[in-house]
Amino acid sequence: MKSGFVAIIGRPNVGKSTLMNRLIGQKIAITSPKPQTTREKIQTVYTDDRGQVIFLDTPGIHKAKNKLGEYMDKVAEKTFGDADIIMWLVEPVTYIGAGEERIAELLNRLNPKGSRERKPVILVVNKVDKLESKEDILPVLKAYKAKYDFDEVIPVSAMDGTNTDTVLDVIYSLLGEGPMYYDEDTVTTVPMREIAAELIREQALRLLKDEIPHGIAVLVDKFHERSDGIFEVEATIVCERDSHKGIIIGKGGSMLKKIGSNARKSIEDMLGAHINLRLFVKVRKDWRDSELYMKNYGYDSKKI
Repeated sequence: MKSGFVAIIGRPNVGKSTLMNRLIGQKIAITSPKPQTTREKIQTVYTDDRGQVIFLDTPGIHKAKNKLGEYMDKVAEKTFGDADIIMWLVEPVTYIGAGEERIAELLNRLNPKGSRERKPVILVVNKVDKLESKEDILPVLKAYKAKYDFDEVIPVSAMDGTNTDTVLDVIYSLLGEGPMYYDEDTVTTVPMREIAAELIREQALRLLKDEIPHGIAVLVDKFHERSDGIFEVEATIVCERDSHKGIIIGKGGSMLKKIGSNARKSIEDMLGAHINLRLFVKVRKDWRDSELYMKNYGYDSKKI
């Protein structure tokens, strides 16, 4: 049997969570068109007759603007050390921006060519379904190969599944023999309570105006299964401004009801059971720059 840990890295909004969900065949990590959707390292497990792959989906590496951003960058960088294989996800464009330059610098510094402890690095070029022709990928590959000496390069579409089986084949080819870390039925190590909070945040990301979602956190205050199999779930959406609270609630509570309705369906799909979901909203000014609030909301830098 082969086994090991694969870190999925990249700048925000390149499709890391979408690819991981596709590879394991189940939605665990939340997705949205907005950058910095993932804040924590999300661990999922893929098992087949070849062995077991543990994927580590990381926050997008970017220039931090507050303590939460610094926390997210630390999570992403530490994952380098936790992984057996690093998978760098990029978009099919030749322009290499500051985010990609930073990742290339980190790889060359922390995982240099010739090092005895060097880990395999796979370049995955996502969103190839947007290219007009297959030849358009060639200058992209040339641009990135000039930045780092990759072990493998794979063009994929996480959205439609193009070449995602190849990704798994390449991962297994690079992994060494190892134990089964988890039961074969395990698909994630993230508690259901935390996934429920993320699914609520996902709907807020999708439905709210651009300036609001990055300033929210979701706390699940109650997660209880009744004797009849229905789950009672209560959660609080935390925001940074009184004006944001009004927008989240909406006229006559319309926006909060929409977030709750969409989130309820997602949580029911995850649990395979009916839930009663109640949402509340409270304001904690500038919580993303408060170490105390961040710790209370689960973003504790001392645990990285």
